[in-house]
Amino acid sequence: MSKKKTMTKFKGIVLGLLSSASFGLIPSFSIPLMQEGMGIASILFYRFLFSTLLILPLLFFRKSNIKVGGKRIVILSVLSIFFAATSLGLIWSYSFIPSGITTTIHFLYPVLVAIIMIYFFREKKSVLIFLSAILSFIGVALLCWSDTAVMVRMVGVYIALATIVTYAVYIVGVNRFGMNRIDSLVVLFYIVFFGTFLFGIYALSTTGIEAITTKKEWIYLIILAFLPTVVADFALILSIKYAGETVAAILGVMEPVVAVFMGVLFFSESFNLYSFIGLIIVLFSVIMTIIAGSGKTIKWKTFNNDN
Repeated sequence: MSKKKTMTKFKGIVLGLLSSASFGLIPSFSIPLMQEGMGIASILFYRFLFSTLLILPLLFFRKSNIKVGGKRIVILSVLSIFFAATSLGLIWSYSFIPSGITTTIHFLYPVLVAIIMIYFFREKKSVLIFLSAILSFIGVALLCWSDTAVMVRMVGVYIALATIVTYAVYIVGVNRFGMNRIDSLVVLFYIVFFGTFLFGIYALSTTGIEAITTKKEWIYLIILAFLPTVVADFALILSIKYAGETVAAILGVMEPVVAVFMGVLFFSESFNLYSFIGLIIVLFSVIMTIIAGSGKTIKWKTFNNDN
């Protein structure tokens, strides 16, 4: 691998870590909003609306061309549906099963991304990438699951399982349907723009769009729109472009790490021996992904599609 390609991969890895760490802040601002009495539909609507409004001035100052053509508009609208469905599914599943179980189930998506890339797009197989995906899942399971008995409702499990598919398709779609040839900020603009309409319709057809009544709600919503949405998804789109879908997906492991850390710090959630072991495994999987991303990978020989 050339020095230029190595630096590009490294940039993608850094952006992937930034993205997942930012996504990990979602519970830190969503939970207080729910505690303030705001419904899920309104939280998601305002999150995407404020994200759209934050991106608009950036597009103006960069003089970005937002004309992308009819075919790409259709693709972007479909990708937005998958991204919005993931956002809704994760929060919705919290009503039926503990968030730790949701996070663990959802984090099977890097494995699905790897399978899609290998068997549909003939991505080269790597022992380190494969082991990283498996270890990251094990680490997240230990990190998020408590050692106490919990009540699990299967509907919540099914919703969490659905987010594996929606998020994996979104990650692959961003880079495999021509979106890598569009300004990444423009891609993000359309994703959140269409998402605003989707959640606006969802809110109006269910609970209605609730008014923002307190200063706290304004602060939480603006931060939720900026860090875990604009920054997180912009960094993700760039990470996919520079490092590839599989690497970017596995680096999403920092999301539950940050979420657990913030939960311990601000919501008095437990951190036990299992959590510590899980954290060590997660960090090890990240190191393996970085090594694999640098090009020092061991190829599968037995299951190579090119044989």
